[in-house]
Amino acid sequence: MSKNRKAAKDFRTSIGGQALIEGILMRGPVKEATVVRTADGLVTKISEPHFIREKYKFLGWPFLRGIVVFTESLIYGVRALTYSASMLPPEEQEQPSKFDKWVEEKLGSEKAEKLLIGVAVFLGICLSVGLFILLPTLLAGFVTNLTESSILRNLTEGALRIVIFLLYMYFCTKSPDLKKVFQYHGAEHKSIFCYEKGLPLTVENVRPQSRFHPRCGTSFLFVVMIISIFVFSFVSWNNVWIRMAMRILLLPVVMGIAYEINRWAGRHDNWLSTALAAPGKALQRLTTAEPDDGMIECAIEALKLVIPEEKGKDEW
Repeated sequence: MSKNRKAAKDFRTSIGGQALIEGILMRGPVKEATVVRTADGLVTKISEPHFIREKYKFLGWPFLRGIVVFTESLIYGVRALTYSASMLPPEEQEQPSKFDKWVEEKLGSEKAEKLLIGVAVFLGICLSVGLFILLPTLLAGFVTNLTESSILRNLTEGALRIVIFLLYMYFCTKSPDLKKVFQYHGAEHKSIFCYEKGLPLTVENVRPQSRFHPRCGTSFLFVVMIISIFVFSFVSWNNVWIRMAMRILLLPVVMGIAYEINRWAGRHDNWLSTALAAPGKALQRLTTAEPDDGMIECAIEALKLVIPEEKGKDEW
């Protein structure tokens, strides 16, 4: 094997993406590209996002950066989803509510969009925390009536958290609209694998690549579920409401640890990194699907737009 081929084989990119409605968001070290497929062809939007950790360097420290990266990715992701939804044919678009119209009338379209995106992010976080963190804690509280063992209660809570998360993802796969999103998710992973292998970005080269990528955001969420079992076990209270409050307070700690684990696993290729990445890659059997060639073309276009001019600047 030549040096060039070995370098391509070992190369890992920091470029990452997100599946949208009929499109893909790709984020590189400098640019962010949103590519949406419409009846008239591919529509592209390129921007240069500015992250708060660039201004406040301490937010890029280990264990802090995971919380910041997750929050910023959520904000930019919702913004891209809103944009991709606006590209749908008028008959398929969701009509704005009276509240949306009122906000736009009072604040103007630009400020109204920022406010509505902020509200969507806040509600999304509340739903996730309530469904995957607080509900399992509440349900596990019934175990207190059966046993005084805090270990059994914490294990039950952790098992419930994973089961609820898996059931939620499973039912998401039954939605026809989300099925397409999962196909675009698969196209995103395949295109990144192709790029990391140093192959020309063509449909023919991307199509046979794996749709299961070790540095996927889905893997991060699943690692959060698993890490929470260990972290929450250090804090045990008989009162269920105090336990729920402690879960919320400890959630940033869990996310910080989960991010560092995902980051380390993505940088290494050994038995431990393979084991750490395995649960997330298994979950991707639910959150990704085989894309068609049009979806692959969309992913290739989005990826090409964010590849930095300086070679190696996007190395993981």
